[in-house]
Amino acid sequence: MEYERICDEILECDEKIRYVGVYDYGELYDKMKPGVKSYLSREETEMSLSHAVYRWSTRKKTSEKIGKSVFTLAKYEKIFRITIPIRGAGLILISTELDADIIKIIDKILQIKNKYSE
Repeated sequence: MEYERICDEILECDEKIRYVGVYDYGELYDKMKPGVKSYLSREETEMSLSHAVYRWSTRKKTSEKIGKSVFTLAKYEKIFRITIPIRGAGLILISTELDADIIKIIDKILQIKNKYSE
């Protein structure tokens, strides 16, 4: 899968996107918007992603009853964080500014993800 290209396309699809990471098979491919300072170190980002992978796996336990998870959204004091599954155990992690049109961004990201998942 073309992880760097996915990161580039997502990062470029909206000016309010700060960060994009694709985590798959223990590898992290990520990009930060130029000129934006990260709130987390690389190690903290990787730890956060490993926690997200675990949380995502627990969601699968209820998917037979309520359907598969499409994305999750968390609002923090400084950012929105969107998590979207890709392939088997992979995840796309995106952070945006708080004034972002979050649903519009999620729709764009899902289109990009679907383009590479076919």
